[in-house]
Amino acid sequence: MTKRFDFQPKFFSALKDYSKEKFMADLMAGIIVGIVALPLAIAFGIASGVSPEKGIITAIIGGFIVSFLGGSSVQIGGPTGAFIIIVYGIIGKYGLEGLAIATVMAGIMLVLMGVFKVGSIIKFIPYPIVIGFTSGIAVVIFTTQINDLFGMGVDTPADFISKWGVYFQNFDKTNLWALGVGLLSILIIIFTPKISKKIPGAFIAILLMTIGVFLMKKYMGIEGIETIGDRFTINSSLPAPTGFAFDMETIKNLISPAFTIAMLGAIESLLSATVADGVIGEQHNSNTELIAQGAANIVVPIFGGIPVTGAIARTMTNINNGGRTAIAGIIHAVVLLLILLFLGDLTQHIPMACLAGVLVMVSYNMSGWRTVRSLLKSPRADVGVLIVTFVLTVVFDLTIAIEIGLLMAVVMFIKRVSETTHVAVLREKLDTRHHSDVTSTEDDQMTLAKGVEVYEIDGPFFFGIATKFDEMMRTIGDKPLIRIIRMRKVPFVDSTGIHNLEIFIHSSQKEHIHIILSGVNPRVHESLEKMGIEAMVGADNIFNHINKAVVRANELAPVLAQKRHERHHHHFHSKEVEKAEKSE
Repeated sequence: MTKRFDFQPKFFSALKDYSKEKFMADLMAGIIVGIVALPLAIAFGIASGVSPEKGIITAIIGGFIVSFLGGSSVQIGGPTGAFIIIVYGIIGKYGLEGLAIATVMAGIMLVLMGVFKVGSIIKFIPYPIVIGFTSGIAVVIFTTQINDLFGMGVDTPADFISKWGVYFQNFDKTNLWALGVGLLSILIIIFTPKISKKIPGAFIAILLMTIGVFLMKKYMGIEGIETIGDRFTINSSLPAPTGFAFDMETIKNLISPAFTIAMLGAIESLLSATVADGVIGEQHNSNTELIAQGAANIVVPIFGGIPVTGAIARTMTNINNGGRTAIAGIIHAVVLLLILLFLGDLTQHIPMACLAGVLVMVSYNMSGWRTVRSLLKSPRADVGVLIVTFVLTVVFDLTIAIEIGLLMAVVMFIKRVSETTHVAVLREKLDTRHHSDVTSTEDDQMTLAKGVEVYEIDGPFFFGIATKFDEMMRTIGDKPLIRIIRMRKVPFVDSTGIHNLEIFIHSSQKEHIHIILSGVNPRVHESLEKMGIEAMVGADNIFNHINKAVVRANELAPVLAQKRHERHHHHFHSKEVEKAEKSE
């Protein structure tokens, strides 16, 4: 009996055999991940259209809940680059309260996905669609950072094409000091791993550039480099929880963006957990992970935070620095809390151009251009899906891209399954070698009596194939005595398949063709019984082995041939009588 509710947080199982050695490894990993998460949380918060401390609060509360309740031992939760575009769009259209409501709704959706065990399905979203999203998001993030990287200080429109139009008109307003800070930040991030893989490049860049710009302002009188403090007022404390009003109108308006947040969060967090599994040789629990992600997204907006998901870069940093249990993720949240409370005021000195440099590198790493290049050699259908999701994400809207991307995933699945399902017609001889529903016989072939035909369905008999079956049946011109529908390779049947089967049986019976079903597995048999197919053909005409069905058909064939002959003779005699009466 399967569990109805699949919720088994890794935190509690880790405590059973926890040791001092494990704690020391988790402590070191947690501290380093906390330091790595700081610049990213600030950058993602600002890029999403909220104040920097909101990004840190999201990483603290979201990171704690994801580690405490999650289904992965090493997953680090927090704000990620993938959400920048959708969050920015929601704030622009519905304000901060609209974002909070949409995030809570997304959290509820994620919890329901976990409760109804959708986790294993989400992992099977086609790879070209995931890459189309992420590479598209990367291009959009890069585009949003050009203004701060070049220090233009211009107001930019929301859409991608108009943004570049404004940039090209205003490149003459570039602040060379700001551009220098941004480019130097990028170089530091690129070259830091060559010196030490333990120290995060983004943190070093922010530390050096903040000190450098502070000294330039104080001792060189250079005032043109914008910092976080010039744009935001930093609140270095945990905010009090706030409520917000739900009404049907708001829910109707926000259901689509909330679904986008939920799907994007589910895809990214499960992708991150799957990548982590491959590195640490563990198996995460997808449904528990979705419930944890949902809980985080329900709680975080109450404190003014933005959407939370599993972050691949921070999760890999955790693994690479020795983190092996959920306690490392909790330590990362505590480290961020201490930084916010005691060093939060210092964040106001961080240059905006430096954060833009950090995000440019985030977008470069997200783009996965090598993967895109290799995927362009895939079959044309996959390439088409990749390009469509990429273009929709960049030019239009991530909400549209996710909805159409998921629709394309479903269509691709149906098309490919339909292509693997075939219907074959066999007469006179039936080859029984290697047939799973056939008991051994002395001969490798079974003889079919005259007028007996076998129709073999090979593959799922569902709405994607039912029409193909129906069309094939219409093209068959002869009228056999008995049709054996062989279903040994049918793992499941849906209502559309049963409906088409019902029409086929009905039209066969009208023409006095006897129907026998063979190789029906218990699951399919149960469906046929519930939908009345068993009553149509009779329980004595449904068999689990083809040899039983053939024996039954061969016994019936002479009887049915005699009946058909009598009907034909009677019909012919009636016509002759009718002719004679007319002639009189």
